[in-house]
Amino acid sequence: MLDRTIPFYNTIMKCADFSHRENILPEGFSIASYQPGYEKEWARLEHSTGDFESAGEAENYFVETYLKDPELLQDILFAINAKREVVGSCIAWKDMRGGETVSSLHWLVVDEAYQRIGLGRALCIAVMNIYAKKDAFPVYIHTQPWSWKAILLYSSLGFRLQKTDSFSHYVNEYEKAMTELRKTVPEDRYELLKQTSED
Repeated sequence: MLDRTIPFYNTIMKCADFSHRENILPEGFSIASYQPGYEKEWARLEHSTGDFESAGEAENYFVETYLKDPELLQDILFAINAKREVVGSCIAWKDMRGGETVSSLHWLVVDEAYQRIGLGRALCIAVMNIYAKKDAFPVYIHTQPWSWKAILLYSSLGFRLQKTDSFSHYVNEYEKAMTELRKTVPEDRYELLKQTSED
């Protein structure tokens, strides 16, 4: 479960390039694009993380944001278990930066019961493979210090913390975020995040 006692600060990461990778999933799992009804499962997952007050609010957000553009639905990915249940999701999305669209990795979530088996990494790789096929770089991520485990995952895939750069409406709070990450992240991993941060 996310530790939301860690203060929230806008944390921006960027990946300038990514080569297509073979995606190895845990046995019995697969990744699929959106199917009717998946919005309810997405809402369940996102509500469980505390990002929405209710599953209904989360579902409404999904419907209003994503279902209105059918072309984008193929880039909303879901992790599926052997029982054909949705247990995770990640979205290849577009946001704005300086009047132009940029790619963004959006809403990574994995059911708590299925964490720590590689599904988050598999979902991220699947999204980045979409961008590699389209040559749609750079790819941005907006995150926060309480998602420090995800930050370490993103870093391992080539994302770098941005000291000043940002996208969408986010105000980059790099220094404050790093102060919190220093308290939470193992020292060697913190030093790597710091050394690889970009101006």
